[in-house]
Amino acid sequence: LQQLTTARREAASAFNDDRVLLERYVPRSRHVEVQVMCDTHGNAVHLYERDCSVQRRHQKLLEESPAPGLTEAQRRRYGEAAVAAAKAVGYVGAGTVEFIADADDPGDTFYFCEMNTRLQVEHPVTECALGVDLVEWQLRVARGEVLGFGQEEVDRAARNSMHAIEARLYAENPSNNFLPSTGPIWYVRWPKAREGRVLTRFETMKDSPFNPVRTPYVRVDVGYEAGGEVSANYDPMLGKLIASAPTRDEAVRLLHDALAETRFMGLSTNVDFLKACAIHPDFVQGGV
Repeated sequence: LQQLTTARREAASAFNDDRVLLERYVPRSRHVEVQVMCDTHGNAVHLYERDCSVQRRHQKLLEESPAPGLTEAQRRRYGEAAVAAAKAVGYVGAGTVEFIADADDPGDTFYFCEMNTRLQVEHPVTECALGVDLVEWQLRVARGEVLGFGQEEVDRAARNSMHAIEARLYAENPSNNFLPSTGPIWYVRWPKAREGRVLTRFETMKDSPFNPVRTPYVRVDVGYEAGGEVSANYDPMLGKLIASAPTRDEAVRLLHDALAETRFMGLSTNVDFLKACAIHPDFVQGGV
């Protein structure tokens, strides 16, 4: 192939190495990642998957667990592949193994993409779905403790998990090619508690591990309040809303309602864009 020959020539010129890695192109794809946790005593588990297929310019916008359309057996396949990858490199700590899946057959046709050797922005999705404090266990594992649960315990929790969906709120202008928006924040209204519906991270994690809040709620991870200022020197994320409910339909409605309650004045945000995504028929039906 001419393109391959050209790529090898450029690689040899730039790096004195003409080896080229070829990856399969998946035209209709899903982005499915798996949370893993490994200790220094040889124990490694997966905490099931998150679907992160709703993206803009490769930046995740909505993430959820369980992933729509996967059977229990298929979910285990992803988890087993992720644990095998982590063990192969002697990984220790919390990490995420990411896969690209064929959207027409996401359960059986998936490919390794990368591993993020840290907790991800979307780790609250797993925390809310399973009722486990990943931050706590990352610190305990780093201190040399034995992981306090095995795969069988995780599997039991997953069979009775909640459905959690996270939306990332950014200071950016969707109507102007999503350019970042900077400056002072004059006014902020995050979703307010109605009958205990809005909870903090610590309220949702108090009975960890594997005891999720069973009633529908929204967790609000706040990055800014009124009087703050968004500069051009840092990531423009303003905060995260995580809707958790017994079913996906409930979680989708809850997330949309929480976004409708959220207001910022002083700069542009993607809140309205996220609301539109949350009610788009393809997303509501579990597609991309």
